[in-house]
Amino acid sequence: MDKLIALVTGANTGIGKEIARLLADAGHTVFVGSRDAGRGEQAVKEIGGDARLLPLDVTSAESIAEAARQVTALDVLVNNAGISSEDAPPGDTDPDTFRRVFETNVFGVVAVTNAFLPVLRRSARPRVVNVSSGTGSLEWSTDGHFPQRGSYAAYRSSKTALNALTVHYAHSLASDGVKVNALAPGLRRTGLNATAAASGDDPAEAAEAAVRLALLPDDGPSGTFTSWDGTPVPW
Repeated sequence: MDKLIALVTGANTGIGKEIARLLADAGHTVFVGSRDAGRGEQAVKEIGGDARLLPLDVTSAESIAEAARQVTALDVLVNNAGISSEDAPPGDTDPDTFRRVFETNVFGVVAVTNAFLPVLRRSARPRVVNVSSGTGSLEWSTDGHFPQRGSYAAYRSSKTALNALTVHYAHSLASDGVKVNALAPGLRRTGLNATAAASGDDPAEAAEAAVRLALLPDDGPSGTFTSWDGTPVPW
């Protein structure tokens, strides 16, 4: 495969860092999006290859605009940056918490995707991967798949909204050849929240699935929601 140019948001740690590492290991140029420049620079050194720091706060219009000015060509956008809420049902979660979580997990994805659409549209094989969560599946949330119902309400509802956005972007960008898909990475050992931090599952395993979506062939799907193991996840 020809050398591609990718941007991974929230790539200084966790799943995002592993996605950037795999893409760099495959010989691609990877912009490591990081809100903290110092942590991003350290991640770039650890990732190696053609990894490049891109200071990027997905909640800041100014930061996004500056990042977009620096990236003049792009083939792959991985919207990985995300934050979690506390483990609480909606009745015990204040509106400001919902606003804070949605600002990163939903509005940040819209702002970043829209800012980079001009360069993505110029790519011969543009791909967008939205790192979502199986907990955002409405079917899984109601059929007993998750034993704890109503938990992490702000986080889970933000991922449900992200899934809807994935469908709308996929439909609206189909004529431009942009493939947009969502990934349920599974519970991984990251700093997302206390539950994730206690998990023993390797984030690199989820990263491999994200890279598969990022490198989809021309006949690959768009507008899908898949688990880390490649199986479909119900919306």
